[in-house]
Amino acid sequence: MTGHPVPLLGTTLVTGPSNVGKTRLTVQALERWLDANGPDGVVVFDFAPVVERDGTVLGGRLTQFTDVPDEVWYGVLAAHAPRTDATDEDGSLRLAADNARRARQLVAAAPPAPTAVFVNDATIPFQHADGDTQLLADYCDGATAVLNAFDSDELGATDAVSRQERASLAAFRQWADREYRLDESDTSPSSEP
Repeated sequence: MTGHPVPLLGTTLVTGPSNVGKTRLTVQALERWLDANGPDGVVVFDFAPVVERDGTVLGGRLTQFTDVPDEVWYGVLAAHAPRTDATDEDGSLRLAADNARRARQLVAAAPPAPTAVFVNDATIPFQHADGDTQLLADYCDGATAVLNAFDSDELGATDAVSRQERASLAAFRQWADREYRLDESDTSPSSEP
Protein backbone atom coordinates (compact mmCIF):
# COMPACT_ATOMS: atom_id res chain seq x y z
CA MET A 1 0.00 0.00 0.00
CA THR A 2 3.01 2.25 0.25
CA GLY A 3 2.96 4.82 -2.53
CA HIS A 4 -0.81 5.34 -2.45
CA PRO A 5 -1.33 8.41 -0.29
CA VAL A 6 -4.84 9.67 -0.86
CA PRO A 7 -5.04 13.40 -1.66
CA LEU A 8 -7.04 15.23 0.97
CA LEU A 9 -8.73 17.52 -1.49
CA GLY A 10 -11.93 16.92 -3.44
CA THR A 11 -13.40 13.42 -3.70
CA THR A 12 -11.44 10.19 -3.88
CA LEU A 13 -12.79 6.70 -4.49
CA VAL A 14 -10.62 3.75 -3.41
CA THR A 15 -11.64 0.47 -5.08
CA GLY A 16 -10.53 -3.14 -5.31
CA PRO A 17 -11.34 -6.72 -4.32
CA SER A 18 -11.46 -8.04 -0.75
CA ASN A 19 -8.45 -7.73 1.53
CA VAL A 20 -6.25 -5.44 -0.57
CA GLY A 21 -6.11 -2.52 1.87
CA LYS A 22 -9.05 -0.28 0.98
CA THR A 23 -10.10 0.17 4.62
CA ARG A 24 -6.52 0.63 5.82
CA LEU A 25 -5.90 3.30 3.14
CA THR A 26 -9.09 5.09 4.19
CA VAL A 27 -7.93 4.99 7.82
CA GLN A 28 -4.57 6.45 6.81
CA ALA A 29 -6.36 9.30 5.02
CA LEU A 30 -8.57 9.90 8.07
CA GLU A 31 -5.57 9.97 10.39
CA ARG A 32 -3.68 12.36 8.09
CA TRP A 33 -6.72 14.66 7.99
CA LEU A 34 -7.07 14.62 11.77
CA ASP A 35 -3.35 15.30 12.27
CA ALA A 36 -3.46 18.27 9.89
CA ASN A 37 -6.90 19.72 10.61
CA GLY A 38 -8.31 18.26 13.81
CA PRO A 39 -11.72 16.62 14.27
CA ASP A 40 -14.03 19.61 13.70
CA GLY A 41 -16.54 18.85 10.97
CA VAL A 42 -15.28 15.31 10.37
CA VAL A 43 -17.89 12.65 9.63
CA VAL A 44 -17.22 8.94 9.26
CA PHE A 45 -19.76 6.50 7.83
CA ASP A 46 -18.86 2.89 8.44
CA PHE A 47 -21.16 0.78 6.26
CA ALA A 48 -18.99 -2.34 6.23
CA PRO A 49 -20.46 -5.64 7.36
CA VAL A 50 -18.11 -8.01 9.12
CA VAL A 51 -18.02 -11.18 7.04
CA GLU A 52 -16.00 -14.32 7.50
CA ARG A 53 -15.61 -16.66 4.55
CA ASP A 54 -13.50 -19.81 4.58
CA GLY A 55 -11.79 -18.62 7.76
CA THR A 56 -10.87 -15.23 6.28
CA VAL A 57 -12.46 -11.96 7.37
CA LEU A 58 -13.57 -10.01 4.32
CA GLY A 59 -13.58 -6.30 4.98
CA GLY A 60 -14.58 -5.00 8.36
CA ARG A 61 -14.90 -1.75 10.21
CA LEU A 62 -12.40 1.09 10.32
CA THR A 63 -11.96 0.50 14.04
CA GLN A 64 -9.96 -2.65 13.34
CA PHE A 65 -7.12 -0.29 12.38
CA THR A 66 -7.73 2.88 14.42
CA ASP A 67 -9.66 4.45 17.24
CA VAL A 68 -12.06 7.07 15.93
CA PRO A 69 -11.83 10.10 18.26
CA ASP A 70 -14.96 10.94 20.24
CA GLU A 71 -15.05 14.41 18.63
CA VAL A 72 -15.60 12.83 15.19
CA TRP A 73 -19.17 12.02 14.23
CA TYR A 74 -19.00 8.26 13.67
CA GLY A 75 -22.05 6.61 12.14
CA VAL A 76 -22.01 2.82 12.03
CA LEU A 77 -24.48 0.80 9.99
CA ALA A 78 -24.97 -2.66 11.48
CA ALA A 79 -24.96 -3.86 7.90
CA HIS A 80 -26.05 -7.14 6.46
CA ALA A 81 -23.83 -8.82 3.88
CA PRO A 82 -26.70 -9.69 1.52
CA ARG A 83 -24.85 -12.18 -0.70
CA THR A 84 -23.37 -14.14 2.19
CA ASP A 85 -26.07 -13.75 4.86
CA ALA A 86 -29.04 -14.83 2.72
CA THR A 87 -29.86 -18.28 1.39
CA ASP A 88 -31.45 -17.09 -1.86
CA GLU A 89 -31.71 -14.04 -4.10
CA ASP A 90 -35.02 -12.87 -2.62
CA GLY A 91 -33.46 -12.97 0.83
CA SER A 92 -30.41 -11.03 -0.31
CA LEU A 93 -32.68 -8.38 -1.85
CA ARG A 94 -34.58 -8.04 1.44
CA LEU A 95 -31.32 -7.59 3.36
CA ALA A 96 -30.05 -5.06 0.80
CA ALA A 97 -33.32 -3.10 1.08
CA ASP A 98 -32.95 -3.05 4.87
CA ASN A 99 -29.38 -1.74 4.53
CA ALA A 100 -30.62 1.01 2.18
CA ARG A 101 -33.42 2.06 4.54
CA ARG A 102 -31.22 2.21 7.62
CA ALA A 103 -28.38 3.98 5.75
CA ARG A 104 -30.80 6.74 4.69
CA GLN A 105 -31.63 7.23 8.37
CA LEU A 106 -27.95 7.30 9.30
CA VAL A 107 -27.08 9.92 6.67
CA ALA A 108 -30.09 12.00 7.73
CA ALA A 109 -28.85 11.92 11.35
CA ALA A 110 -25.33 13.12 10.45
CA PRO A 111 -24.40 16.74 11.15
CA PRO A 112 -24.89 19.18 8.28
CA ALA A 113 -22.08 20.79 6.28
CA PRO A 114 -19.15 18.48 7.07
CA THR A 115 -15.61 19.56 6.22
CA ALA A 116 -14.40 16.00 5.61
CA VAL A 117 -16.25 12.70 5.10
CA PHE A 118 -14.70 9.23 5.21
CA VAL A 119 -16.81 6.28 4.08
CA ASN A 120 -15.98 2.63 4.56
CA ASP A 121 -17.68 0.23 2.10
CA ALA A 122 -19.64 2.93 0.31
CA THR A 123 -21.71 0.68 -1.97
CA ILE A 124 -23.32 -1.42 0.80
CA PRO A 125 -26.30 0.96 1.22
CA PHE A 126 -26.80 1.08 -2.53
CA GLN A 127 -26.99 -2.63 -3.39
CA HIS A 128 -30.76 -2.31 -3.73
CA ALA A 129 -32.82 -0.17 -6.09
CA ASP A 130 -34.11 1.69 -3.00
CA GLY A 131 -30.62 3.08 -2.47
CA ASP A 132 -29.54 6.20 -4.34
CA THR A 133 -25.85 7.13 -4.40
CA GLN A 134 -26.85 10.76 -4.91
CA LEU A 135 -27.86 10.85 -1.22
CA LEU A 136 -24.24 10.34 -0.17
CA ALA A 137 -22.83 12.49 -2.97
CA ASP A 138 -25.10 15.38 -1.94
CA TYR A 139 -24.10 14.97 1.71
CA CYS A 140 -20.40 15.16 0.75
CA ASP A 141 -20.90 18.23 -1.44
CA GLY A 142 -18.30 20.85 -0.55
CA ALA A 143 -16.30 18.54 1.73
CA THR A 144 -13.14 16.55 1.24
CA ALA A 145 -14.38 12.98 0.83
CA VAL A 146 -12.61 9.62 0.79
CA LEU A 147 -14.79 6.60 0.04
CA ASN A 148 -13.80 3.00 -0.41
CA ALA A 149 -15.79 0.38 -2.28
CA PHE A 150 -15.60 -3.29 -3.16
CA ASP A 151 -14.96 -3.91 -6.86
CA SER A 152 -14.83 -7.58 -7.82
CA ASP A 153 -16.96 -10.46 -9.06
CA GLU A 154 -15.69 -12.72 -6.26
CA LEU A 155 -19.04 -12.53 -4.38
CA GLY A 156 -21.21 -12.76 -7.51
CA ALA A 157 -21.84 -11.01 -10.77
CA THR A 158 -25.24 -11.87 -12.17
CA ASP A 159 -27.52 -11.62 -9.11
CA ALA A 160 -29.58 -8.47 -8.54
CA VAL A 161 -27.50 -7.26 -5.58
CA SER A 162 -24.24 -7.54 -7.55
CA ARG A 163 -25.73 -5.78 -10.57
CA GLN A 164 -27.00 -2.92 -8.40
CA GLU A 165 -23.65 -2.71 -6.61
CA ARG A 166 -21.86 -2.36 -9.97
CA ALA A 167 -24.31 0.38 -11.00
CA SER A 168 -23.67 2.20 -7.71
CA LEU A 169 -19.93 1.88 -8.16
CA ALA A 170 -20.25 3.33 -11.68
CA ALA A 171 -22.17 6.30 -10.25
CA PHE A 172 -19.49 6.91 -7.61
CA ARG A 173 -16.80 6.70 -10.32
CA GLN A 174 -18.64 9.34 -12.33
CA TRP A 175 -18.95 11.58 -9.27
CA ALA A 176 -15.46 11.25 -7.75
CA ASP A 177 -12.58 13.49 -8.76
CA ARG A 178 -10.22 10.50 -8.79
CA GLU A 179 -10.09 6.76 -8.25
CA TYR A 180 -7.37 4.63 -6.73
CA ARG A 181 -7.67 1.00 -7.74
CA LEU A 182 -5.93 -1.46 -5.43
CA ASP A 183 -5.25 -5.07 -6.36
CA GLU A 184 -3.60 -8.11 -4.79
CA SER A 185 -0.13 -6.59 -5.20
CA ASP A 186 -1.13 -3.80 -2.76
CA THR A 187 -1.72 -6.06 0.24
CA SER A 188 1.56 -5.47 2.04
CA PRO A 189 0.72 -3.67 5.30
CA SER A 190 2.19 -0.25 5.79
CA SER A 191 1.97 2.24 8.60
CA GLU A 192 2.99 5.09 6.31
CA PRO A 193 0.32 7.63 5.35
